Amino acid sequence: MLKTGQNISQKQSLQQKLSPQQIQFVKLLQLPTLGMEQRVKQEIEMNPVLEEADPVLEESLSESEMAGDEQEPKNPEEENEIEPVDQNDEIDWESFIQNTEYDGENYSYSYSGEEDWKDLPNPYHESLLEELEQQVALLDLDDDEKLIADQILGSLDEDGYFRREPEAVVDNIAFNHGRLVEKKQVEHVRKQIQKLEPIGIASRDLRDCLHCQVKYTDGDSAIRQIALKLLEDEWNAFEKKHFDKLRSRLSVDDEILKKVFELIRSLNPKPGAVINPDEESQQYIEPDFEVYFVPEDEENKKEGEFIIRLNRRNVPPLRISPEYKTMWDDLKKNKKKGADNNARKFIKEKVESAQWFIDSIRQRQNTLMKTMKTIVELQEEFFKYGEGLRPMILKDIAERIEMDISTVSRVVNGKYVQTNFGVFELKYFFSEGLETDSGEDVSSREVKKILREVIDNENKQKPLSDQALANILKKKGYKVARRTVSKYRESLQIPVARLRKQIL
Repeated sequence: MLKTGQNISQKQSLQQKLSPQQIQFVKLLQLPTLGMEQRVKQEIEMNPVLEEADPVLEESLSESEMAGDEQEPKNPEEENEIEPVDQNDEIDWESFIQNTEYDGENYSYSYSGEEDWKDLPNPYHESLLEELEQQVALLDLDDDEKLIADQILGSLDEDGYFRREPEAVVDNIAFNHGRLVEKKQVEHVRKQIQKLEPIGIASRDLRDCLHCQVKYTDGDSAIRQIALKLLEDEWNAFEKKHFDKLRSRLSVDDEILKKVFELIRSLNPKPGAVINPDEESQQYIEPDFEVYFVPEDEENKKEGEFIIRLNRRNVPPLRISPEYKTMWDDLKKNKKKGADNNARKFIKEKVESAQWFIDSIRQRQNTLMKTMKTIVELQEEFFKYGEGLRPMILKDIAERIEMDISTVSRVVNGKYVQTNFGVFELKYFFSEGLETDSGEDVSSREVKKILREVIDNENKQKPLSDQALANILKKKGYKVARRTVSKYRESLQIPVARLRKQIL
């Protein structure tokens, strides 16, 4: 028998949820300097109560208000006449108006004249495709060949290679334009495009690209002829750097073979990978921190102090607009005359939102500075001398600043620091450790640095194998297995010994 009915039960559970303010702080925390600049602009546009403040005027205004408060104390009875919007709490205007983003000793604001230029539009630059289309227009092509040229230019990959089969071009033109062309016409047009700038564009593969560049570029004709023969007949031996076979088959000595390799090495293997000037400028890194060590004297450089600054050049100081205080007072006075309660509610919500945003920025700055100072403390040798990086993980920082590892991860991700030794991503300072023969822990980055130095100084005619590299590191006191050396070498993008071989 089927029974139906309803049951009522109670269940108690504990859940942790982030408040809107905490979510806002987390989002601001992971923004780099340039991203923070855009976020502040967006918030100012969205919230009319929030505005930029002139640091000089703010300071003088605060001093005058403090002096005025001393001369004319507030009447408590008048304050009691002002009722809160929601009958629960009041807007603390004195706190909000004076509570700007940069109000402490460590939050100074400096104006840079370069900011006048940051909003100017970038100049227009023709794309590689547009340049090629203009060059193709100057070629003596008939109507069918022009259709083929359009197909080839539209099929170039990011490196500038044409990897489609000629049959695909023939079928596409027949289907879309109703014109019949032949495969040999496609190849004829492709070879003409190869001669355009940059030379080698629309090549089938790397071998074809290098062959075209050697054929149509200036240089020693004898060396060029040998290079062409090498690319045509001895490609496999060239790839594997079998110098003995190349010397024998090309009938050349080491000096000639070296010139041939230098010619080929000077060519462009990716003619289509042209960097647009606008894209190049967008790759500029804006450091989020500046860290410098100032010694007490030149003789004793061990003693001194670190100067740590947080970059805020593109983020203006913020404040609650005083105009809305006047507007609030007017609405309060007109309350009995039927003033708009929605306007009062709107102002209160926007004021609280602005204050949350300012508090989140201040909390972000405190967290960033606290994290950076701890990194400097743990990597003191590196920030003094540019070397001696020690093992460090996110947990080491999190424990010292008493924050969650995820918070430290957000601080580190995408942030950069300017030092006396260059600009480094904060992730650079985090690495696993290795133990030396003396029992001292060293960073894996330091081992990679030594590995690169050993490879740079090796005999290029007889490059060291991974096992030989492991033996050298062991003699230097680093316990590294051959597999670890291979992993480090690959992470440094260094090829195997056979491919590092050179003619001296």
